[in-house]
Amino acid sequence: MVKECMEALADTLFEGKEGQQLKQKVRQIPLSSTTTTRRAELLSEDVQSQLDSAIQSAPCIALAADESTDVSDNAQLLVYVRFYREETKTFVEDILGVTALKTHTRGEDIYLAIKEMLTQRRIDLKNVVSITTDGAPSMMGREKGAVSRLKEDNPELLSYHCIIHLSVLCSTLSEHHAEVMNTITKLVNFLRASSAHQHRLLREFLAEVDAPANDLLLHSNVRWLSKGKVLARFWKLRKEIKDFLAQQKNHKAHVFLHFLEEERNMDTLAFLVDITGHLNDLNLKLQGKDNSVCDLVAAVQAFQRKLDILKMDLEQDCTHFPSMKEIQEINVTAHSDFIQKLIENFKARFDGFPLGDQLMLFVRSPFFVKNVISFSKEAVHMYKWVNAQALQMELLDLQADVVLREQCESSDPVTFWLQTVPKAKFPVLSKVAVYTLTMFGSTYSCESAFSTLNIIKNKYRSQLTNDHVHGCLRIALTPFLPRFKRLAASAHAHFSH
Repeated sequence: MVKECMEALADTLFEGKEGQQLKQKVRQIPLSSTTTTRRAELLSEDVQSQLDSAIQSAPCIALAADESTDVSDNAQLLVYVRFYREETKTFVEDILGVTALKTHTRGEDIYLAIKEMLTQRRIDLKNVVSITTDGAPSMMGREKGAVSRLKEDNPELLSYHCIIHLSVLCSTLSEHHAEVMNTITKLVNFLRASSAHQHRLLREFLAEVDAPANDLLLHSNVRWLSKGKVLARFWKLRKEIKDFLAQQKNHKAHVFLHFLEEERNMDTLAFLVDITGHLNDLNLKLQGKDNSVCDLVAAVQAFQRKLDILKMDLEQDCTHFPSMKEIQEINVTAHSDFIQKLIENFKARFDGFPLGDQLMLFVRSPFFVKNVISFSKEAVHMYKWVNAQALQMELLDLQADVVLREQCESSDPVTFWLQTVPKAKFPVLSKVAVYTLTMFGSTYSCESAFSTLNIIKNKYRSQLTNDHVHGCLRIALTPFLPRFKRLAASAHAHFSH
């Protein structure tokens, strides 16, 4: 860009042969092939140094780790870090590092990679309060899992399965429900992906009959979000799809048409449309950055109570099942059994969650904690450094403060504990709150970062080195801003070029 400006300047200031000679000399100025690369490296190093400095002053940190495969079939381990930053009085989430696992992805390999990241960032494992993973055996294995090895170095390390993953595991379909779901997915793929000509005909047909939508949605395996949206769109277009299939002459279309004409299948489809809609609502609440573990567990607990209402409603008016109201004959027993199975799965997986109810209530609404003794026991069980007597006295003093009570009601937990509660007056309470709010509730940040990784390292840039992938990923994801003035001031011109 600078060379182009210099050429334009030569055209403006000089005429004829003199101008042409100057432009020729400008064109001969060589440019380093690593100019862009070096710029990215400088920006990455600058934001990484800011992260390192901020971590050193943090009271504790939490980790979220996940592993995936990039476009070059390289296994990439990505670790996110969350901590409290005193300067801004906020929690910071940033990428701690990404490492290529060149051969195996065993627990030993992941453990060594995480240890190396912590060493490079000068982080003491004793300062890590928790780690959240996707629950894979290589992560959570009792003997050889990476988390088990980390706990040998830090026995007080808290570990738990990603709450989003847990909620998905709870939602396993029964045999008949799974059969209907798979058949609808195959039907959508048949209409949309098997033939471009057939897809064009479908869109034209939907436009001619003024259908509620102009196309079907393809399913992609993104938990319940995609399944729910695919089913909801199909349900809107089910009558038009039947008419379109009836016009087709191939055998496969008639097989699908026969499937849609069976009332039992349509009853199950209507139920799946409604229940996946409710599961989607939960999934969306669990996603997003800056969600503490307390927020996610509260969302799950609320959904567990909703399941009881849904089961009762299904057996009565179907107020929460609008699609099922359009069905004449409803198999209430099968669908009620499915919801009961959901209730049991959520109870089995979340009742043993490491974070206690009293501790979560304390972080979200400390003035509603009535059983002070029970709360202090939970806190001591979670954090061995807690002094139970001091904690109880501070909580009683806090609950007696009318001003803080009003401020708590008008602010969110993070703002209340970080910016409102005086740490000098409530040191133990504040520390317990900060430690708890520091924890990751899910591996959402890691999975979101993998989407960015797939954009950076795509099939056209598959030869990027691991160091350059890490640098580009850090620039794309970090909340820290590069110090451009400082970087510009440190740059030196090389007149030898």
